[in-house]
Amino acid sequence: MAKKYFGTDGIRGKVGDAPITPDFVMRLGYAAGRVLTSIESNLAKGAHPAVLIGKDTRISGYMLESALEAGLSAAGVDVLMTGPMPTPAVAYLTRALRAQAGIVISASHNPFYDNGIKFFSSLGTKLPDDIEYAIEAELDKPMQVMESASLGKVSRVKDAAGRYVEFCKSTFPNTLDLRGLKIVLDCAHGATYHVAPPVFHELGAEIIVIGNQPNGININDQVGSTHPQALQRAVIAHQADLGIAFDGDGDRLMMVDSAGQLLDGDQLLYIIAVDRQANGLLQGGIAGTLMTNLALEHKLAAMNVPFARANVGDRYVLELLNQNNWQLGGENSGHILTLDKHSSGDGIIAALQVLQAVLQSKKTLAQFRADLMLYPQVLINVKIAKKIDLEHHDEIQASVKSAELALAGRGRVLLRASGTEPKIRVMVEGENKLQVQTLAEKIAAVVTQVTS
Repeated sequence: MAKKYFGTDGIRGKVGDAPITPDFVMRLGYAAGRVLTSIESNLAKGAHPAVLIGKDTRISGYMLESALEAGLSAAGVDVLMTGPMPTPAVAYLTRALRAQAGIVISASHNPFYDNGIKFFSSLGTKLPDDIEYAIEAELDKPMQVMESASLGKVSRVKDAAGRYVEFCKSTFPNTLDLRGLKIVLDCAHGATYHVAPPVFHELGAEIIVIGNQPNGININDQVGSTHPQALQRAVIAHQADLGIAFDGDGDRLMMVDSAGQLLDGDQLLYIIAVDRQANGLLQGGIAGTLMTNLALEHKLAAMNVPFARANVGDRYVLELLNQNNWQLGGENSGHILTLDKHSSGDGIIAALQVLQAVLQSKKTLAQFRADLMLYPQVLINVKIAKKIDLEHHDEIQASVKSAELALAGRGRVLLRASGTEPKIRVMVEGENKLQVQTLAEKIAAVVTQVTS
């Protein structure tokens, strides 16, 4: 059964349009509180469930934070506030503070005028489907505010940033440090602006920071992992050894070598996998997604490392890792999961894992990049005015089959609906860049025509 509000990464949309409105978010907080109260059986008698709330730097975060706070309190749930904090920090702090759930107010890499609500379980993982269904069912019921004596209380976690900085540093080997490295950090004017710099500085790196002046509306604006050009220019200008770009909520990253060349999530995943295999630390195989570059799959096969693809979305990568009892997986967008280090994707921790590989191997990012030459992969996002059944639309499927015939088994075609935006993502991958570009544009033209 399809969910009414929850997508692949929580609930997301344009601020002011349903469902990202103050009244809905207040009811969402209340519904989540009611569900948590009903399932939490190990609390001491009379104790309230506690929920941790963090947010990124969007101006709408203040409004939505207050609405969530009101709804949760009305349901008898205590609220712990962190202020601006990366999504993976909320996942960690939810576990560390023994909260019953964590909530992040963020739209990740989207523009400032979008926002969303993500939930974490008490274990620091995305909520199971059955809990999301239960919250949606509760949303259809009227609010019945608890008696005044039973309302939830609200307090602020004053040392949240410091706790998270120390946690990130603890995932890096004590025998290594970053002294001698000049690193440019791009914090996307987002939630990592005040935590990423101390992590890398305290580990010994010389750092130059850009994208660390959030004003509420500049998050992801020509900076961060979705706009790496600013990082590439800064690395060259400062003659840095490398650069690291996070997205607005800090759960994904891109990296740049000393020549300003970009490394995406597939290449970073490869670097970590090579290092772990070389040091006998690779448990099982690697989980990717339908978007993972075919070159990585072929390279891992040559290394005798098992590989499997999940649907796009870090929650599906996590499910696949858990099913196979593996630890390492990710997406080419820069979500990387290292389950021996953290329960969720974390841009800072993933960057530290890559730097660990660089130091231990004595190879540069440029040398690793040369080891894995990605196949040309063209992704076209087609805005749509109406939903469409991609799998059963004759014209679209005919264009896909035509492209697959042209690739003759030496590439892939993938169409999927975005889980967060009104778009169809058209991806074509193969050995010849011009052919791949032409085929992707032909399919995108068909999708545009039938959805306009």
